[in-house]
Amino acid sequence: MPRRRCCGRIDETIACQTFIPQGYSRWPEVLVRLEELEAIRLKDKVGLDQAECAASMGISRATFQRILGAAREKIATALVEGRPIIIQGGNYTIKNRVFECLNCRHIWEEEPCSAGGKHGYEITCPQCGDLKKRRLDSGLKRPCDGQF
Repeated sequence: MPRRRCCGRIDETIACQTFIPQGYSRWPEVLVRLEELEAIRLKDKVGLDQAECAASMGISRATFQRILGAAREKIATALVEGRPIIIQGGNYTIKNRVFECLNCRHIWEEEPCSAGGKHGYEITCPQCGDLKKRRLDSGLKRPCDGQF
């Protein structure tokens, strides 16, 4: 039985998850997972070295290199062949998932995961059950157990 895949940490999900080239033909879409996009962002946009990228995502350097290689190959294929890029899914956790309840001021951390984890709009205060909350900036992070 294969080993469970590592869960990479990402800073945020993105607002725009679909890129369609002008003059789009009938090629199938290229699916880029969120942890692959995070690897591209950290290495190619932010300019971190491989060890820093891996540490930021909470994975090994070898795993980071595999994720980055897969992402670059997919994006290159989409650009060369004029295929749409769909960014979704993957096996990841989102950083900074610490909330403060606006009703009772209780502070707690959620354990998000891409597989069945709660999204921001579904999270209620564990103390009073209120939905009104704000997200706090925090370095608290926990690994996930799921896979999407």
